[in-house]
Formats: sequence, C-alpha cells, structure tokens
Amino acid sequence: MARGFRKRIHQENTENSGFGASASGRFINKDGLPNVQRKGVNVFNRLSWYHTMLNLSSFRFISYLVIGYILINLVFAVIYYLIGVEHLTGIDKSNPLDEFIDVFFFSSQTFTTVGYGRIAPVGFMASLVATFEAFLGLLTFAIATGLFYGRFSRPRAYLRFSDIAVIAPFKDVTALMFRLAPYKNNALTDADVTLSTAIEITENEKTKTNFYRLETQLAKINTLALNWTIVHKIDENSPFYGFSEDDFRNINIEIIVHVRAFDEVFSNTVVQRSSYASREIVYGAKFTPMYYPNKEHQSTVLNLDKINEYEKVDLPVSAGE
Repeated sequence: MARGFRKRIHQENTENSGFGASASGRFINKDGLPNVQRKGVNVFNRLSWYHTMLNLSSFRFISYLVIGYILINLVFAVIYYLIGVEHLTGIDKSNPLDEFIDVFFFSSQTFTTVGYGRIAPVGFMASLVATFEAFLGLLTFAIATGLFYGRFSRPRAYLRFSDIAVIAPFKDVTALMFRLAPYKNNALTDADVTLSTAIEITENEKTKTNFYRLETQLAKINTLALNWTIVHKIDENSPFYGFSEDDFRNINIEIIVHVRAFDEVFSNTVVQRSSYASREIVYGAKFTPMYYPNKEHQSTVLNLDKINEYEKVDLPVSAGE
C-alpha cells in the first residue's frame, strides 16, 4: 500500500457518500445509476415501470412498444379465432392462414380504433371482445403518448464523459484528470462538479471501503460549451498522495463524479453522474486537444471523437514516492 495513503488512512473519511463502508463492487455504473440490487419486496414494488421506460435507450424503448403492440394483437387475434371466424364478417376463408391474418389485422384496426369496416364483429362475444380491445387501445396509446412526452420533455444534461481517467503531470506534481463535453446543442451554464473516491482497504483482516472528498482545481464554470477537463491535484492533501502505478492498478479505487448544471431552455437544473474504476485509470498519460478553430478562424470545432484520445508521458520522479 502507498506510503502516503497509509499515513492518511484514518483521516478525512467522509460518510456523506450515500454508501456504507461494507458496500462492495462498483458503486456508480457508467450510465450514472447506482449499482444496487434491492431485495425484500416483490418485483412490482421494487421497480418503477415509468422510470424504467424513461431511462431506456431510444432503440430499446421503440422496440418494446412495437413488440408489445404485436403481442397484444396476437393475443386478441387468438381470442377472435377461438370464438370463431364465422362471428366476423368479411373474413377470407380460403385457408386457416389467411383467416388468422385477417383476424390479426382486424385486431390491429380495432386496437387503434381505425375500423376500416371490411371486417366487423357479429354476435355478443365477438362484439364484447372488440369493445374491450378498443377501450384497451385507447388507454395504451394514452400511456404511450405520456411516455413519449416524458422522454422528450425531460431536461437532461447530455454530457459525454471520457471512458478513462489519466494520471498526468501537473504543476511539478501529478493530477488525476478526466474530461467531459456536451454533445447536443443545449445551453448549460453555472456547471459545477463534485468528486469523491471510494478506496477499499484491509484492516485487521477485515475489508472495508473508505470514502474521501476530492478537491478539484476548478469546481465551477460559467458556461459549459466546450470540453471540461476535471483536475484533482495529487499533493499532501490528496488521498492518492504517494500512490505508485502499482497502487492504482492493484487497489480497488472508484472515482465518483457528480455534475450539475443549469439548462437555460428548460430553466431547470440538470444532473449527470459517472464513475471511474481502477482499471479505467491510465497512469502516465495526458489528454490530447479535442477542439480547434475552423478554417476561417470564425468559430471553434469541438471534435467529440477525440474525447478519449491521450498520449503517454513521463511523470515527475517524485510522483510515485
């Protein structure tokens, strides 16, 4: 274990992280959500389906809607088929496959309340099922519309974090650095960042996790328009003071990032989180520039493809002592 950390191991351990000393594994996933499994309640009480649908990627969200729509119509098509196609007028009765296809499309027309009129229910049971399906369709599309509105209207930071953090030279010592950048055309102002770290230690043959607040060289900026490199100077006040490359590689470390900014369009505060584990920290490297002036020198080009680009560098000799 690093000499500097050994001296500071009982100092400045913060308890406001939201995680206890006995917690294990990664605390914050790369998507910003806590890595917590909840037990003791059934799945319906444990999960908020509304939040789940809002947090899905666009592809998965659309896929679930399409699959759900098809499955619902297949279920009603089977019900109509079991009632009997003779209770539906306009069905092509040339063969069972054509009958089921017609029944399926009748179900989709009823579910969406389109009702072209070529096929219509005859009798009490078919009419009852069609009535219920039309009612269910109205409710389903109302819910889907609400989810679409919630996804598009919810204010989000739209920040992209670098996949890695680096230990780079900084003012004759070293510093932990990572960077982030907005990837959409939303206007973010008054952005501030909070850093903390979780370091796993072993004392008296017991393993526990200590949490430390990490000071940053620049904790707040007025406008977040380009990339922002977050810098934590590794000096006597840092829990990483005296860490060597082997320490960063072998000790379980997690850097927890909390970014908050004001979205001018929504007039609301947006928050985004991320984290970096030991395996995502590159020792002896620095990021390469990711923005530059355009050819006419009339504007600045922010190249988001370069957010993870770095080059290896030599660190000060005293950095790993």
